[in-house]
Amino acid sequence: QVQLVESGGGLVQTGGSLRLSCAASGRTFSSYNMGWFRQAPGKERDFVAAFARSGGSTYYADSVKGRFTISRDNAKNTVYLQMNSLKPEDTAVYYCAARSKWWPTMRSDDYDYWGQGTQVTVSS
Repeated sequence: QVQLVESGGGLVQTGGSLRLSCAASGRTFSSYNMGWFRQAPGKERDFVAAFARSGGSTYYADSVKGRFTISRDNAKNTVYLQMNSLKPEDTAVYYCAARSKWWPTMRSDDYDYWGQGTQVTVSS
């Protein structure tokens, strides 16, 4: 069982930056693939980025490549999402998620545990 708590959301102007954090409970954080997803009002929950549990591989949605960076600190049981050059279309609730099996995926249904979400609003 893993409990996830996101933080770091807020209101930022276009072009600004935010760093989201997701703190996980439990002693087996390193065994989970970690992902970030986002959901805008009236839209489906979309994949943003993921970090594999081993090997250090990272994955990004095309819409955030070159602007967002996912990282993890297993000693702190925390995964981060550094978001730069933010755009109004990045406005959404951002969720972190943990997947216990094999490798990260872009499908939200494949993830076992979810945080409560943190709101990111980018003003134009």
